[in-house]
Amino acid sequence: MIPWLHPATPFPPLEMALTEPNGLLAAGGDLSLPRLLEAYRLGVFPWFNEGEPVLWWSPDPRMVLFPDEFKISRSLKKRLARADYQVRVDTAFTRVMRACAEPRGEGGGTWISDPMIAAYGALHEAGYAHTFETWMEGENGEELVGGLYGVAVGRAFFGESMFTRKTDASKIALAHLVAHLKQHDFGVIDCQMKTAHLASLGARAIPRSEFSRLLGRLTPQPQLFGPWPGA
Repeated sequence: MIPWLHPATPFPPLEMALTEPNGLLAAGGDLSLPRLLEAYRLGVFPWFNEGEPVLWWSPDPRMVLFPDEFKISRSLKKRLARADYQVRVDTAFTRVMRACAEPRGEGGGTWISDPMIAAYGALHEAGYAHTFETWMEGENGEELVGGLYGVAVGRAFFGESMFTRKTDASKIALAHLVAHLKQHDFGVIDCQMKTAHLASLGARAIPRSEFSRLLGRLTPQPQLFGPWPGA
C-alpha cells in the first residue's frame, strides 16, 4: 500500500516508492502551490486520471536531458534556420496546456484535467511555470502550432508535456528552451519517463539517487521568476 497524504502530511521517503507501477509514491493531498513546489524540489510529480485521487510519482531510473547533451539533427538544424516561425515565451500558457491535453490517437485520454490546468496556471501566475510556443502564419493569421510547458525551480526545469500541429513545431520550441536554459545556467531538464523519442533528442536515464543529488544542488539556486523574456 502507498501512504495517503493529508494537506499537512509531508511526502514519504522516496525509497518507499513502488517498483510496480514504477515510482508510485503516495496518493491524496492537493495541488496547492506549496504542495507542488515541495514535490518538484524532491523530484516528485503528480500524474493521475480524472476521477482518481491525486497520485504522486518518483520513478527510478529518471529520464533527464542535460542541456549540453541536446541533439540537434541535421534536418532540425535546417528547420531552425528558416524564418517562417516565431518562438514566444509565456504568452499563451493556458492555450498550450489545453493543446497538450488534446487526445492523441483514437481513444486517447489525458491526465491534463481542468484541476491540473488551474493548478499549473497558479504556478505560472506565481512565476514558476512556463511555456515555449511556436507560432506560424496560417489562413487566419498567426497560429499556435506547437509548444511545451514545464516548471522551473531554482536552476532545474521540469518538463511536463508538449504538442505539435506542424512538423517539428514542438522540437523548435524545445530547441529554444534548451538555448534559454543554457544561457541561464540551468543544470537539467527533467523528462520524467523514458521514451525512444526523448532518447533521440539526447535524454538519458539516470538513477533516482543521482537525480535527487542534482536537485539538492540545483533547486536552492536563485529563482528565475517569470514571465521569462521572449526568445
